[in-house]
Amino acid sequence: MSDTRSALAAFTRQYCQRWQEQFGHGPQSSELAGIPSPCIVSAGEDQVEWQPVACEPAADLSAVERALEITLQPGAHQFWCSQYAGDMDATLEGKPLTLLQAWSEEDFLRAEENLIGHLVMQRRLKISPTVFLATTDDELQIISFCNLTGEVVLEKLGTPHRTTLARGIDEFLQLLTPVAG
Repeated sequence: MSDTRSALAAFTRQYCQRWQEQFGHGPQSSELAGIPSPCIVSAGEDQVEWQPVACEPAADLSAVERALEITLQPGAHQFWCSQYAGDMDATLEGKPLTLLQAWSEEDFLRAEENLIGHLVMQRRLKISPTVFLATTDDELQIISFCNLTGEVVLEKLGTPHRTTLARGIDEFLQLLTPVAG
């Protein structure tokens, strides 16, 4: 098991455990209600409870690589292609963020399209390529994986301005504190 894959699995377990401790059940989402997924444990009219599920058959980001004639580092593949899950809230040094995840195979295909669009924009602006991992409260800033350095960075969209947060995705995931609710 890779460091990124095992770090993501460990964070996801902590996230699910936090929900269980605080609410007596697994993670729930109203945003994902009514959207099919292999992650669904139970569904109500306006709420769905979920658990992570391994991507089967195994997914990969080869469509992104082919579209842009780029090779993505293994960490990017392992982050996006090891599990289906709901997005997960967390904090990094007290600052809130939402770790992005693919909810289903269909959602993974949308994520691939968004990654292609993100990388095309960066290429046009002559900015080094990144793969987004998380959103922040500031819609102009995202947390991304730099494909050249392997670092996780806070990135201001459309600019080369980046602040390094961690040396890699596995280290980044270990720095996060899961937030339930």
